[in-house]
Amino acid sequence: MHDNREHDVCALLAFYQEAGVDALLGETPVDRLAESPPQQAAAAGAAGAPSPGSRKSRTSQPVESVERRAGTLTPPPSPEAAVAAAREAAKAASSLEELREMLRRFEGCALRATATQLVFADGNPQSRVMFVGEAPGREEDIQGLAFVGRSGQLLDRMMASIGLDRKSAYIANIVPWRPPGNRTPTPQESAICVPFILRQIELANPDLLVCLGGPAAQTLLSIREGIVKSRGRWFRYQTGTREIRALATFHPAYLLRQPLQKRLAWRDFLAIKKALAAVQGALSTAN
Repeated sequence: MHDNREHDVCALLAFYQEAGVDALLGETPVDRLAESPPQQAAAAGAAGAPSPGSRKSRTSQPVESVERRAGTLTPPPSPEAAVAAAREAAKAASSLEELREMLRRFEGCALRATATQLVFADGNPQSRVMFVGEAPGREEDIQGLAFVGRSGQLLDRMMASIGLDRKSAYIANIVPWRPPGNRTPTPQESAICVPFILRQIELANPDLLVCLGGPAAQTLLSIREGIVKSRGRWFRYQTGTREIRALATFHPAYLLRQPLQKRLAWRDFLAIKKALAAVQGALSTAN
């Protein structure tokens, strides 16, 4: 019986996490405007505390509770402090493995507490092309790999159409933790994670960068246009050590909702194929 109850509790908590619940409250409502809530008065009486009508019963217990909580809770860092800490941590990483370990230990982003695990990347970091999306989803959160759900399966087919696979491409997200309920990351959450993806791109050092979706393109390419206007256009991207070409295209999740737009995405991937052929030709000539 105990095992069944524990299993039910774990299943309920998993359901709440999947639904996006990230804070727990009491089981019964409390009238914060009442001078002495019924439950507190009953507890005070059972403990031999002064009667509810006395001044001491109305003031001493709440103050004591607040002081006790203040002594045990650590306030989260300010957004500015979290971004500064992320920049310092990312800058200190000299390899992708070090960057991954720093992200595992980084506590400046609240998404870390609600996600199952870190979703750092997938594919080959030595490849010449890197794809970057916005944030992982449910399947990515379970497996710890980028783009392995329905969107990832479509991305695999899109890459295969131009001769790429996960051995010849590197795939990551701006935010490496799944937001609760697959919601959109807040601007603050994205800002905290940006230094890490910038360093990840610098360390991977691809020849081509492909931004999947508007949020990735706007964040990495510093553009304001939506993805409909920016897709198919080549931009210049500074990796930190050199300048490379970057392309914005539709996110596979968008294509699952708007399949008619796949024809435009196909044009973008043909452009990627042509650009990769040019890079390969330049390397062959140099050798």
